[in-house]
Formats: sequence, C-alpha cells, structure tokens
Amino acid sequence: MRNIGIQFVAKGQMNFYELGEPPDPNPTQILIRTHYSGITNGTERHALMGDFGYGGGYPGRHGYQHIGVVEKSGSQVKAFTEGDMVFFGHYVGHKGWHIVDGLSPDASLCLKLPPDVDNEDCALLGVTGVGMRHVRRIRVSPAQNVLVIGLGPIGQGAAQSARAFGAYVTVLDLDQRRLDVAKELGAHRGINASNPSAMEQLKKGGPYNCIIDASGATSVINDIHKNGLLAYRGAIGLLAVRGETTFPWGMLHGLEGSFEVSCHFSLDDLCVIMHFMKLGVMNIKPMVTHRVPITDAPRIYGIMRDQPRELLGVIFNWK
Repeated sequence: MRNIGIQFVAKGQMNFYELGEPPDPNPTQILIRTHYSGITNGTERHALMGDFGYGGGYPGRHGYQHIGVVEKSGSQVKAFTEGDMVFFGHYVGHKGWHIVDGLSPDASLCLKLPPDVDNEDCALLGVTGVGMRHVRRIRVSPAQNVLVIGLGPIGQGAAQSARAFGAYVTVLDLDQRRLDVAKELGAHRGINASNPSAMEQLKKGGPYNCIIDASGATSVINDIHKNGLLAYRGAIGLLAVRGETTFPWGMLHGLEGSFEVSCHFSLDDLCVIMHFMKLGVMNIKPMVTHRVPITDAPRIYGIMRDQPRELLGVIFNWK
C-alpha cells in the first residue's frame, strides 16, 4: 500500500506528497487503508483551477470518496472491526490511509459496505450521495415531472435518485455519451442541448415540478423563467457551484416557487443509495469511464484541466 497523498500546488498542477507511516489509532479511532478513491469532478476542477475562489489557495487537498479496509481498530470501537471494507466520506483529499473516529459512523461519514456490492464502484458513492441528498431536499416524490440539467457524476446521481423515488425524469446535456449513460441508468427522456429544437422539446415535456441544475450554466435561471419550465409551487435546485446568482422576482412570486441549495451528503443518504443498489434500482458501474492506478493521477488531472468533459466517473486504484 502507498503512504502518499495528492495535492494541488498551483493552478492546473498537482503532485504527490509523502504521508509517512500511519500512527496507531487511539481507543476511539480506526485506521483505514485506502484501496480505491473516486474523483469529484466539479469540485476538484474548481479547486485545481481556482474557480470561484475555491479551496482557499494552494497547496490544497481535495476529494471526499474513499474506499478502504479497517486495518486497525481502537479498543472502544464497536461499530467497525478489523477487516471491514468501508466508504469514508470526509473532505480530506486523496490519501493512502485515514485515521478517523470509529465510535460514531454518522460523525465520521463512515459506512460499512456489505459483502455483495462492488467495492471499487462504491468509490463513487459520494458524488451519487450529493445527488441523492439534493433530490431528498427538494422533495421529489412519485409521479412528479423532474428535469435534470447537466450530467456529470453528480447530475447522474440526481437523475438516478429522482427515478428511484418514482418521478418521471428528463435529462439535458450537450454530450450524447452522458445522455446515453443517463438513459442506461433509468432516465425516461434525454434531450441533447445542442439540438436546435431542444428548448421546444423541453417546453413540450414541461412544466416541471422540480428542476435540478447540475451544470452551473449562467443562463439556466433565465431560460427556466423565459420559457415557463417551472410548474406551480415547483422547486429549482441549484446543485452546481456558481458565483453570484440573480433571478427575476416574478418567476417565483407568481408560481409560489422556491430555490433550494444543498451540500455534500449524510450517512443516511448513503444508506438509501445502498438500499436502492441492492434492489437493482440504482447502479454506479455505467458512470465509470476511467479505472486507473494511483500512479496515473498526473495524466488524469491533466485531462481534467484541459479536456474535462472527457472524464465522467474516475476511480483510482491504490493497490
């Protein structure tokens, strides 16, 4: 196993840093040795490129999707035992090992993985969890009409989650490959935003009870208003990171609509996803476009910097 981590040292540049050997956990802690970690495409690119003042400067260590084995367990820990495979979701960056609180899975965002799931694919539970949390926050329910704009990993997670809760899901993106993945994951209707008739198709299928923007495009809010896409008492979920946001007051006043924003995920969100995965309702595997050894990280972050749409689900193998 590797005692290294990843950090961003300047705009568009990453390197490895030395962690050293892990200490022994104290009685309330566990030592997790990383087997896999998943890239958080939007967040990590914002940090890599310094978008929106993200990350507080350089050097910075970013990422929150870690799969590993409990190598050592403190004497007071009951929730985990040595040999357990776990997902760990704190925002501490890609690292070869983690020392975390083992008494409270909720506080540590640490989920014991069942033996019948693909541990490697679970390295993208975090981005799926962000989508799940948002869908729950904007109260998606059966028979609602839902539109998801932007199909990066978090948008894919939101679309899957809305479908799992019984909504009719329309997805919009410029990339046909991402639309195809969303359809494989259960979206009912896909629209390519590059098609000249895209807006007419959206209007024909609307209005939408919930509109989730996972793209961050500056025109989205005005496009929703101008084209009457939001239903009465509907909710617009602003999931993608953005700068200052303005909107016409009348678009919400007359409809009694709302904006909703959420961040990250809870252990409960992860448990809901795991439930749907066991039922075959949700699936991570079709999202994965790159499975690479951790030594290949410089190449992957070069693609993230220069051709970000080439990446969808990216998993590093630390073994």
